[in-house]
Amino acid sequence: MKLDLSKVVLRCFGVLAALMFAPAANLAAAERLTGIHSARVMSQSMPWIAQEAGLFPKYDLDFRLVYIASSGMVTAAMLGGDADISLTGGVGNVRAYVQGATDLVFIGGIKNTMTQSIVAKPEIQRPEDLKGKKIGVSRIGSNTHYFTIQALRRSGMEPARDFTFIQTGGDPETLAALIGGGIDAATITAPTDAVAIAKGYRYVVYGPDLKIPYSATAFVGLRSVIAKRPQAIGQFMRAMAEAAKILHTDKEFVYKVLGKHLRLTDKKILDAAYNAEIKVLEPRLVLKDEAIQAILEEVSQVDPRAKKVKPLDLIDLRYVEEMERSGFFDKLWSAKR
Repeated sequence: MKLDLSKVVLRCFGVLAALMFAPAANLAAAERLTGIHSARVMSQSMPWIAQEAGLFPKYDLDFRLVYIASSGMVTAAMLGGDADISLTGGVGNVRAYVQGATDLVFIGGIKNTMTQSIVAKPEIQRPEDLKGKKIGVSRIGSNTHYFTIQALRRSGMEPARDFTFIQTGGDPETLAALIGGGIDAATITAPTDAVAIAKGYRYVVYGPDLKIPYSATAFVGLRSVIAKRPQAIGQFMRAMAEAAKILHTDKEFVYKVLGKHLRLTDKKILDAAYNAEIKVLEPRLVLKDEAIQAILEEVSQVDPRAKKVKPLDLIDLRYVEEMERSGFFDKLWSAKR
């Protein structure tokens, strides 16, 4: 059989062109999403894990993550159209919803219990020793602010009357303020609390023991974005589901990620933080009604409109439920990484 060289050349050129332009085509097909997270802590590390594990390209996502301290500021950025999804504490979103920003919706959970702790110098041993003291929190209205109020009320203490809040901007900044003497105590989250303990500070209130219900870390979206781009948000949630599996099953990989993004490599500190925090992180992105209800009750003290809002008004778990119903979670957790 006579070989037609022209056809061979054309066929080879076609294959070469496909190889050359495949990456560009894939990139063009990837869904672009912008996300915001509100704290550099382990419970908000899943986008970092997804990035380092190559999960965003796997789920055809071109994802950009932005850090903005405190849930209130994150909520404002979301409502301003600066992001498609956020990973943050619930209080800012609940307050905004109660005030009329009903486009906000919780679509998955990570932490339904508060795990912040209050640390201070060794001479401050009991909550009562904090009377007249300055306590550092990331922002007024943040998770750390809410936790401090709830924790110290159990000892009959109230803000302004018994202690003063100092806003620092974030956990690393709060610890720096404590070390620098600008505050007397610090309300911080893992792994920063473990860093403080390693530096000689002590727990005045160890948060995990209190088991305060609260949507401390959740995925929050916009109903308008979900309506327009349901598939893109679904791809993101699947990436986060796989990142959650890695978070719960591959500790050494998680340590590498935390080391890179938090500049923290001390294994003793990482062990202490991981072992305390992982117990309350949701492996299948469950969001509990009581975690939202706790925030509604707190907000209702300053805004009576919150009493008319039910947790289900703020929740849309279509993606989590689909992953359960389709067997995605079962397949994910049965597979070896």
